[in-house]
Amino acid sequence: MSGASILTLVTVFVLAAFVGFEVISKVPSILHTPLMSGTNAIHGVVLVGSILVLGTAHGTAEITLGFIAVVLSTVNVVGGFVVTDRMLQMFKGRSKPGGGSGRS
Repeated sequence: MSGASILTLVTVFVLAAFVGFEVISKVPSILHTPLMSGTNAIHGVVLVGSILVLGTAHGTAEITLGFIAVVLSTVNVVGGFVVTDRMLQMFKGRSKPGGGSGRS
């Protein structure tokens, strides 16, 4: 890779980071749960892709990198669902003591 192409890649990465931060910071808190669910679906696709890459890997370096990709994408998917579940728990009403519905 030449120095110019590396500079171009770094520039695109930095601009994407700024744009991503600005977009996410403008999202109202009520939309975070649906967006997290959509993001989990995308991360599921990443997991499937990393499994496919690992399945076609040859050599120690490729197998190691493929395994790391599968592990990290799995952690990402599971963590996303845990966070989504915790956010959904915030919207559930608290039950009253005694197990009743509170109606007479």
